[in-house]
Amino acid sequence: MDYKYIEQLLERFWACETSVEEEQILKSFFSQDRLPEGLARYKSLFVYEKEQARQGLGEDFDQRVLEALGQQEAQAEATQKVVKVQRFTLSRRLRPLYRAAAAVAIVSLLGISAGRSFQQADPASGQNGAWDYNQQAYKDSYQDPQKAYEEGMKALNLFKQGPKTAAADSAVLKAQTHEQPLR
Repeated sequence: MDYKYIEQLLERFWACETSVEEEQILKSFFSQDRLPEGLARYKSLFVYEKEQARQGLGEDFDQRVLEALGQQEAQAEATQKVVKVQRFTLSRRLRPLYRAAAAVAIVSLLGISAGRSFQQADPASGQNGAWDYNQQAYKDSYQDPQKAYEEGMKALNLFKQGPKTAAADSAVLKAQTHEQPLR
């Protein structure tokens, strides 16, 4: 028997060009018991809907659904929490803004106090606390580079030992310089 028409319909089916009537022809053809060997492999594709319609839901389907719903309701009741309604007043709505303003104020105060701590007045130098940016005011106080190096290393050692030791040593140095006569 010649099945060229069915093969043409299959080619059009794979290209998604068949109409509903042509698909019905394919379904009715493949629902036959005896099919040629070359086309038998497509049978399960076209008779799937018909086989599934025959299977049905079963007699105990309703009972299984009701049991499943009863278990879900019991679980839902067990996991249900009581939610209390809260009123949001204006002050409660603005609370995040208060926190942000407080953070900005704290950071600003810390910045201002850090800046002021570097501008403390030094009565010995006669400055009023302002920064001295005049570069010509600074000059080398040592003519011998070796002596400058040694004094720098002493200062770094004091820095390493910590602020309390440095303050004690500077007090000793001031006492020694005041005891020595000026040259």
